[in-house]
Amino acid sequence: MIKFGAVIPQGRLADLPSSINSSEQYALMRKFVNRIEELGFHSAWLFDHLHPIGAAPKNQSVFECWTTLSALSEITKHLRLGQIVTCNSFRYPSVLAKMAACFDVISNGRLEFGIGAGWLEEEYKAYGIPFPKNKERIIQLEEAVQIIKKMWTQERTNFKGKYYTVEEAVNDPKPIQKPHPPILIGGGGEKLTLKVVARYGDRCNFGGTPDEYKHKLDILKQHCISEGRPFENIEKTWHMSPALQPSGRVTIGKDEDEVNQLLKKCWIVERLPGESFDEFISRVKDKRMVGVPEQIVEKIEEYVELGVTYFILYFNYAMDMKLRPLEIFAKKVIPAINRL
Repeated sequence: MIKFGAVIPQGRLADLPSSINSSEQYALMRKFVNRIEELGFHSAWLFDHLHPIGAAPKNQSVFECWTTLSALSEITKHLRLGQIVTCNSFRYPSVLAKMAACFDVISNGRLEFGIGAGWLEEEYKAYGIPFPKNKERIIQLEEAVQIIKKMWTQERTNFKGKYYTVEEAVNDPKPIQKPHPPILIGGGGEKLTLKVVARYGDRCNFGGTPDEYKHKLDILKQHCISEGRPFENIEKTWHMSPALQPSGRVTIGKDEDEVNQLLKKCWIVERLPGESFDEFISRVKDKRMVGVPEQIVEKIEEYVELGVTYFILYFNYAMDMKLRPLEIFAKKVIPAINRL
């Protein structure tokens, strides 16, 4: 069965009025996760950022990922909860392992653990966090994943790397999930990040068009061969950051008129200088999941044929439309995909 997760709207991407206060925003997030659980989605995800990113208004609230997910776990029963993805630099890996293990227990084994090397330099600087070069951050990520796995599975953990050292670290409680929660490693860097995925990831996570995605899979497969690890042992997920890559957004309507209404909203926000609506459609139509349910099914099928078994999706204007895009997707798209 193909799994579908939904990204919980945060900041400007939630299509929320700028006047909304933080309590109202959190209430909408609660409503969102309750509804997608009712609709049968497999999981809900938050990004791990500390302030608004991209074109988002700088005065909007951004809820810290892990504390918010812990709270949301208390109002859900079956929905799995994850980070798309945890920034490794924000928390020392032994502490992150402790947090994640506690979360898995609190949620009764519903943690979807996502982690990446981090990328947004301005955010690091704003919070006084050192921002090493890309290669260093990826080496740190590789060391962190090793520490986290050890902390989840061993009675005492010892590790001495270039960047991190732990000595006789005890981590109780241990996660409920055995041997440990699945580790999703985000990023598609072909020389470094995908090599880390091949060594330690239970799931790969990147996006792109079908051709772009296939290319990344081919690179990952070569890394798996070099590492002596079965390529099939890594679950393939598909996600694109809606903040940076509009193609990561699902724009779905019950009919063509509704789809066009949504696309016009997208055009107003995303258009290039002087770009007409028709020119905008021509530019984006092949690069995103947009259309009526049957058209969305066709786009998803292309990725399923490549081996994707898990889609983590952001739904354009879901809040603005009182969550109807989620309902249409759950009732029309998910059953069609799972009948294949």
